[in-house]
Amino acid sequence: MLINVPYKVGDVISMKLASGEELVGRLEEEQGDDMIVTKPMMLVSAQDGIGLAPFMFSVSPDTKFKIKVPNVLCVTKTEDSFSKQYLEQTSGIQL
Repeated sequence: MLINVPYKVGDVISMKLASGEELVGRLEEEQGDDMIVTKPMMLVSAQDGIGLAPFMFSVSPDTKFKIKVPNVLCVTKTEDSFSKQYLEQTSGIQL
């Protein structure tokens, strides 16, 4: 029997925080009750649909964030079209 792993280190993941925010970022590692996420972006409503904005504006865009697992309601691998948009926006490379 195959068991599908929902996400792994290096994947672009989506997480819903207890505060209601939805984040998209690259999972660097999991350490007990912490998830280390690089370049997290939050989903925002834009004029032409849903867009991505920096999770925090007062830090370097390359900052690694330690997210406390008790503050996360759910986490899974990001859907392909959002993952592509995230990678284009954070790397500057058009996919």
